[in-house]
Amino acid sequence: MSYVWYVSYGSNMSAARLAAYLEGGRPPGGSRAHPGARDRTPPARSIPVDLPGSLYFAGESRQWGGGVAYYDHDTPGFTAARGYLVTAGQFADIAAQEMHRVPQEGDPIEEVVLSPLEGGRHTAGPGRYETLVEVGRHEGIPLLTFTSPHGVDHVEHTHPSPTYLDTIGLGLRESRGWDEEEVVAYFERVLPDPAVLPAVPAPRPFGEISSDLVVSKSSRARRD
Repeated sequence: MSYVWYVSYGSNMSAARLAAYLEGGRPPGGSRAHPGARDRTPPARSIPVDLPGSLYFAGESRQWGGGVAYYDHDTPGFTAARGYLVTAGQFADIAAQEMHRVPQEGDPIEEVVLSPLEGGRHTAGPGRYETLVEVGRHEGIPLLTFTSPHGVDHVEHTHPSPTYLDTIGLGLRESRGWDEEEVVAYFERVLPDPAVLPAVPAPRPFGEISSDLVVSKSSRARRD
């Protein structure tokens, strides 16, 4: 069975939110249910990942309302992320649901991610989260994320909803061991208007996922 690191920089950093994509159902605080993945096994591991690029919010989420998190790999910056060790099929199913599709056998993304992405990218379509980016490797396994084709400077920025930020904050605490002050400081750097910030909830356990709470050089996204 072939594995990849699925790298999340948004609400999927929360293990409970990601579980809705794997197990099916509506995520805590969300408004829409997901069909779930073909393989509903929890991720084998999770690690914190430092992404060398910029996080921004644009558009409007069908799940949460307010702006949606995107990652611009080409614009210098720092983006906190979480890598989950999943199968290539699970990655394809997560991506399909992010693209508002139903997971199915024969998804071409499953085959795409098993080979190095040409130029580090693969475009599955023109929509949101249809651009796959290989952001590095960890333990010889590719670190893969998906984002929009537009960059941080080519789209109007929108403010995310408090519930969406709560979920991202939960993921930051779970994966990196950050306290509320560190989470708020991060939001202040990445939000278009950080005037109103939500309270950051305490982390919740999820299955048997193990999290490395200290970021080391070996876990940072990088090119081999």
